[in-house]
Amino acid sequence: GLHQGHHQTNNRAFCSADEINSQICVRNILSSLSLPCRQPKPLYNEQTTMAGVEKDPLTFIKEFVSVLLLVFSLIVVHALIIDEQTNLSENVHPALAAVALWGALLWLSMVEGSQASMVGLPPVDRELYRESHPIAYKICERGHKGDNLDRYLMGRQFMVLALVFVINMSGAPIADADVLNLPTPLANCFLKSGLAMILFTCMIGQLNTQVNASHCMLDYLNDHFATFTVWVAMGIEASGLLHASYLIQMIVAKLAGKPVESNEEPRDAFGNICYWGKIVFSCAFLIFAFTVTLSALFDGKTTMWEGVPTVIAVIFFFGLMSVVGMLEGMQIAFFAVAKITEEERNANVWAKWACELLFGNGGRGLPGFMIGRQLCVVSCFFVIARVTTVDIEDDEDNVLGVGDGAQKFFETGLLGALITTIVASIAWQLVAGAFPLTFLGNPITYGLLRICLFLEATGICSGAWALAALHKSIAGFQKDEVYIGTAEERAALGRGDKSGADGAGHVTGFVPAGQENPLYKEKYNPSSYSEQRAMTLTKIAKMRAEIKETEDGDHKESLETHLKLEIEHLKTINTQQEEHEAHEQERLGTGKEYDTEQDEA
Repeated sequence: GLHQGHHQTNNRAFCSADEINSQICVRNILSSLSLPCRQPKPLYNEQTTMAGVEKDPLTFIKEFVSVLLLVFSLIVVHALIIDEQTNLSENVHPALAAVALWGALLWLSMVEGSQASMVGLPPVDRELYRESHPIAYKICERGHKGDNLDRYLMGRQFMVLALVFVINMSGAPIADADVLNLPTPLANCFLKSGLAMILFTCMIGQLNTQVNASHCMLDYLNDHFATFTVWVAMGIEASGLLHASYLIQMIVAKLAGKPVESNEEPRDAFGNICYWGKIVFSCAFLIFAFTVTLSALFDGKTTMWEGVPTVIAVIFFFGLMSVVGMLEGMQIAFFAVAKITEEERNANVWAKWACELLFGNGGRGLPGFMIGRQLCVVSCFFVIARVTTVDIEDDEDNVLGVGDGAQKFFETGLLGALITTIVASIAWQLVAGAFPLTFLGNPITYGLLRICLFLEATGICSGAWALAALHKSIAGFQKDEVYIGTAEERAALGRGDKSGADGAGHVTGFVPAGQENPLYKEKYNPSSYSEQRAMTLTKIAKMRAEIKETEDGDHKESLETHLKLEIEHLKTINTQQEEHEAHEQERLGTGKEYDTEQDEA
């Protein structure tokens, strides 16, 4: 009888701070109400994601070998820094280069982990974790308002690229680097190919945090470092640096024949001036970034490997950006087609083969692709950073004849990060979101999918699972179900998750909380609120009776907690009815007074 998922309650979380470390509260409440209590279904197999669970021998071997490779990579990278054989340690003290490396890496881990939390939490009623996770509540309250989630995701994408470029400057070897007297084959494998940096960044800075954040969204986001990260991402978007993406968004929406949907009120005249001014600024800056980068490439003034012809370097640059774009778009397209029927997905033979890999065998292909994709994308990022980062010798002229200050700015690699963010990432995501079936049904997608699945199958990044288990144990992370129950439990308590429709120009399809209550779109019916009150009063009466009868202290305490929740919920029903009634009167423009005396009684 309840309109699940649309209650804007002021209730406290399921459990108090002392009860958070167990599931007794939620489980006892559900058992007292004779409601189903289902165990959470994790996205990844428990065998591979949680510590203390028995693994098959092959999985154990993969993780063990992967961890050894990671340890060796750490030794190699730090030896390079100490010997001043990286781009940054050549110019500053090695200790500062090491600080920059680890600072960027740890920040990258927060950027990657907070993304999982920010994208995963919009459907959940925030009031359920207001007291247990106050920082996460404040972040989501602001971050999920209007179109702020899209703004955060756009700024976050630039942060990932910028941080990877900093990591590359701090830890990647210079030309002809030689460290630890490594044999030539080993040096070529770990140094010249960049494998050491790729493993180092993927396992520590990305995959392990994504694993934990996908299950422990609340704990991961409940941190002031997360607050700082989210605000920086939104500040980057507000600067207008990436607003060229909105022009691409409009073009893609036009081609798709869909309007660009927004969760906010239309901009006023001043807002439009600022908006279009930022778009013009962003497009001009993007053109400038391309001019500087291509000029440096043609003049041989980048950190590109020596001996590579200029034309090949330029082709390599655009080719890698296309590969990154395909991988970014594939991620969006695969999640989009997961929600449609098999018949619709199998539009042609390439789409059918791709779907068999993704959704066959119990659906293991999709998480496998995500791991292999991460490895591919980071590899491309490092190569692009090497190709686009400007670097001149002492006796060479500055790029385009600019001053020394501007030249130092060029050498930060931020221009390459901007180009890659807009042209090789966001643009492709928008296209894939508008045309997912077209993305799915082409041979290039199928080929890249095969490569990603092969990389995941090698187990080269399996050490991320071990790191995730260690991180989870040290940080004390708990699954979200401990605090807010499963989706089924929340629905059973009348606080089900919200959902939203997909629209052109959005990476996510959820309608953020704080918009107009969907109930107001329905015809006002006082009897529906009466039914809700009757059901809530019945629950209250039943719980009060059981509180008197029970002798179990924990059970009694959990019932008393839930009794307070239901009493608050009763008040909320009355408030909702008043607001709905007022909204209906305003809509009709009659000012008619409804007789709710009987309902209030």
